[in-house]
Amino acid sequence: MKEKNSIGAKIKEIRKLKNMTIEELSNKSELSLDLIRNIENGESIPSLSPLTKISKTLGVRLGTFLDDDLQNGPIVSKDGVFKKAVHFSGEEGKTTSSALDFYSLGSGKSDRNMEPFVIDVYIEKGDFELSSHEGEEFIFVLEGSIEIKYGKDTYILNEKDSIYYDSIVPHHLHSYNGKSKILAVLYSPLVEQENFN
Repeated sequence: MKEKNSIGAKIKEIRKLKNMTIEELSNKSELSLDLIRNIENGESIPSLSPLTKISKTLGVRLGTFLDDDLQNGPIVSKDGVFKKAVHFSGEEGKTTSSALDFYSLGSGKSDRNMEPFVIDVYIEKGDFELSSHEGEEFIFVLEGSIEIKYGKDTYILNEKDSIYYDSIVPHHLHSYNGKSKILAVLYSPLVEQENFN
């Protein structure tokens, strides 16, 4: 599974640069020590909610976990060719398989405030535990159909449909009929400025 989780090594690197122990990260993020240890060691494929809590605790943008070479100029993607995928489980309690493949459209942009992604969604409809995190999300369906559980409401979005919502409200996004592809733009407020490259 380690080949599917390159984020863990980046989290560990940033945590150490911030002189924070894994126990401190666990306490401040209110995530279990085992979960953080498994993410850092590449033994778990995380969902977005704990990563958002970890990024906020470390005082970095969520996208920092995806960045390799930072630059100040524009980031260009052409002909639908994206950099490597980052894999997410899609559910906090299920960390053994990838159900969401994120392709960052802003990876490397050092001063960005938004996180744009093209995401392949493999999760099928079912009973899901809703999760929440600070910020906002904009979703545009490129292919297929998705179902979004948002609080007590449910929305079915088809190709060319979109939704914009506050992510603090418990929610879950999954494919409605087979694999789907979406454009997602995430915003998560940053607590403090990053002080490293």
